[in-house]
Amino acid sequence: MVKLIMGLKGSGKTKQMIELVNAAIDHEAGLAVLIERGNKLTFDIHHGARLVDSTEYTLQSAAMLRGFISGLYAGNFDISHIFIDSLYKVLGSDDLQEAEALLSWMEEFGRRNSVKFTVTISADAATATEKMRAYIA
Repeated sequence: MVKLIMGLKGSGKTKQMIELVNAAIDHEAGLAVLIERGNKLTFDIHHGARLVDSTEYTLQSAAMLRGFISGLYAGNFDISHIFIDSLYKVLGSDDLQEAEALLSWMEEFGRRNSVKFTVTISADAATATEKMRAYIA
């Protein structure tokens, strides 16, 4: 399952993400991982969640992020939910087609491995592609 949260800067996406991460810690059996650019959410999320600063791993493309997520899961099969805050910042790109393909990959990966994904994108939801709209919560 993939849940996409889109909105312009300042619309409350990160606050919603924090609430979802903390709820996942309280209500899901597996582990929650939050991937963000930087570590600004260190004190906002529950200490039971794994916070990953994407800048430490030089993730420069969707292909690199797919490999990174695959490696995280290969190293810990207990991961049940992966959150990505500000996908465009993590990727260093705001390419809609790249984001759409990545979300489709997450859907397939999640289905095969019982992993949920929640992703935020700082952009007007009206700019989303048709396939991206299917993931918008």
